[in-house]
Amino acid sequence: MKKGFRIIGIIVMAIALVVGLLFYIDKKQRESLDNYPYEPDTPVPDPHEGTFVSEHGTMVFNGDGESLVFDFDEELAELSGLPAGEQKGTYVFLSGDLPPHGSVDVRYDIAHEWRISLEDSSAVIDLGLASQDGSTAQVGVDIVTDTRIPMLFQKDGKFFSIIFEKE
Repeated sequence: MKKGFRIIGIIVMAIALVVGLLFYIDKKQRESLDNYPYEPDTPVPDPHEGTFVSEHGTMVFNGDGESLVFDFDEELAELSGLPAGEQKGTYVFLSGDLPPHGSVDVRYDIAHEWRISLEDSSAVIDLGLASQDGSTAQVGVDIVTDTRIPMLFQKDGKFFSIIFEKE
């Protein structure tokens, strides 16, 4: 009988140890989210600078990481919710929705979306690359580079990208 109680005691202690360890790991993971998002051990990339073009317009960055001048055609204006023609504004790259706080400012090489703000309006635009058939899209790390900014849209159940590339 004593041996049976001893085995049961060992099993109960092992279960308690495993449960305690799982709670500890979960707590550490939640604490690490306080610093998310970041890309450890890599230098912050330089801000965009120069002219970026696509078949739907241009964007000119002065290199300060905040301001831009864009000139979108009617189609891109409608898709983005921003006005057509030449506009001066500011921008910030965003993480995408991170519960419970939503999107936060991030470096462009890990951005999932970006916000372009004008004096009286702003729009948040998804960033990503659509598959050729439009059934899927890729977002996340290294989608936006120092020479490429791919805007991602969805229409009629299909994804498509409008890619701005540095001249």
